[in-house]
Amino acid sequence: MLFDFARMSARDCYKLLIATITPRPIAWVVSRNSKGQLNAAPFSFFNAFSGDPPVVGIGIGSHEPGRPKDTRRNISETREFVVNLVSEAAAMAMNITAIDFEPGVNELAQAQLETLPSIHVKPPRIAVSPVSMECALLQIVELGPENALVLGRVLAMHVRDNLILDPARHLIDTPNLKLIGRMHGTGWYARTSDLFQMDRIPRADWPLREGITAGSET
Repeated sequence: MLFDFARMSARDCYKLLIATITPRPIAWVVSRNSKGQLNAAPFSFFNAFSGDPPVVGIGIGSHEPGRPKDTRRNISETREFVVNLVSEAAAMAMNITAIDFEPGVNELAQAQLETLPSIHVKPPRIAVSPVSMECALLQIVELGPENALVLGRVLAMHVRDNLILDPARHLIDTPNLKLIGRMHGTGWYARTSDLFQMDRIPRADWPLREGITAGSET
């Protein structure tokens, strides 16, 4: 069935996007406004977009028309933020910080979350998070009247010590991060514990041998 986005409402386009682009990693963002007030909120329109320079991007909308979310406003003011990744153990606390609190409410306090100091930016990182990235604002790309893509340059990454396999080689015990991802609809999430391995095919091994097609058994 064809869905022609040019003929659909923004809400219906959004529904199709979140129902099909899954699982989506979650950026648990801590930001700080010009008065020093902290804010924490999760966003699942998030990913890494460049390795050199190291850049992450977060899609941030508005609470309602004309009222940007606190995270976007804070980053615009101070040009720095921290992206924390969400583990299974932190899921409930993350969900509390997703509540649409009034402006100025400290979601970290509401969720009783401990923080640790950052080294390059003023917003702290969330202690329970297995991975935290200190970011400086690179650019805000305005996507429309109510949505923007926030691009941040990663200045430093904190990884819990027991999740590092080899510090010299920068090897991380990724499965034991036990991260969660956002799925379809309201309230659905995925664990990252169901894995399979598929090695990349060397160019010398292609094309396939005569009589063997992609997807056939050998």
